[in-house]
Amino acid sequence: MTTLVSSLVVLLSSAFSVVSVSGQEHRQVPLWESSAVLEEAGELPVIDDAEFHVIKKWDQAADGFTFLHGVSLAWHQGKLYASFGHNTGAENTVSEEAHYRVSGDGGESWGPLRTIDAGDEDNLAVSHGVFLSHEGSLWAFQGAYYGKMNDVHTRAYQLDEASGRWQRHGVVVKNGFWPMNQPVKMADGNWIMPGFAAGPYSGDGVFPAAVAISHGDNLTAWDFIEIPVADEITRMWGESAIWVDGKTVYNIARYGQGAVALVAVSSDFGRSWSPSAVSNLPMATSKPAAGVLSTGQRYLVCTTAKNNGGKRAPLTIAVSTPGDNHFSKIFVIRRSLHEGLSGESARQLSLSYPCALEHEGKLYIGYSNNRGRRSNLNSAELAIVPIESLELTIE
Repeated sequence: MTTLVSSLVVLLSSAFSVVSVSGQEHRQVPLWESSAVLEEAGELPVIDDAEFHVIKKWDQAADGFTFLHGVSLAWHQGKLYASFGHNTGAENTVSEEAHYRVSGDGGESWGPLRTIDAGDEDNLAVSHGVFLSHEGSLWAFQGAYYGKMNDVHTRAYQLDEASGRWQRHGVVVKNGFWPMNQPVKMADGNWIMPGFAAGPYSGDGVFPAAVAISHGDNLTAWDFIEIPVADEITRMWGESAIWVDGKTVYNIARYGQGAVALVAVSSDFGRSWSPSAVSNLPMATSKPAAGVLSTGQRYLVCTTAKNNGGKRAPLTIAVSTPGDNHFSKIFVIRRSLHEGLSGESARQLSLSYPCALEHEGKLYIGYSNNRGRRSNLNSAELAIVPIESLELTIE
């Protein structure tokens, strides 16, 4: 096992450095290309041909909902679906529900608010999750819990398009697993879904990144795999994203002790992992989204910028050159002030918890916007970025 872990770390790079995070020394794993210039937020280039739309405006006075978070997107049968966790009360309480809307025009307008599951058991909450359109069916995998974040687990649903109702397949992953990004098909025929092992929130706890791996195309049978954590990490809320490179899988997770991305790597289709460790890429303490574009570029959506601390703005996308597993360029998707464009605008706000999905030459990015309101009183918004605007060439 020691040899395996050592070889996994070498997959990232042989060049390590030492960094101090919150007063502790960490051996830093390279995720950012060391020869590239890492710029501060105000210096980052803005994608100038992105489109913006509102999926669900925050409007407590009209609909009674306060909390909204965790946007997921899916293209299915020519329509764009968007889901999120919704609550008339506080975040992570039992009144949370899994809601969604459907767009027939690529995100410009949205149909009525609909329910995936509002929880049909006493003390059960069903919250945000992820979509997967596969073999003509739309699946949803939702984080759920009892009371206030007790017995966290994942439930699966399949849309019956004739009736518009969701068929419930019940609990499919236990052990605290909450999915954070959509499943990805691997070369071994299994799907891998990134998330973390959650529980009642504690600012002093370690809630590690985790993945669930399917039994082939049986989307109701999943194996839970917890990713180990480096010894020096004593605080973590490990919401995570992945990208897949053959049998190698990279996991990028949210940290707790500092505004920096954690990285772990597997060389056996996600079955065993190097420990989540501090990387050399700054990242806000928020859920990331990641993947591989049709160009072969790796991408990471969150807030990544030099000296930006934990600020959840601007919303950025880091990209690599094709085939490279190190990021070398960061673009701004949108800044806080957004006057004249669709979506809420303010001098200081949070743009967070992104998801991303490529479709017909464009990257569709869903995210939360709190317009400066606290307690995740968010609108759900959408950015659409042409893939050609993200292309980098190998020099």
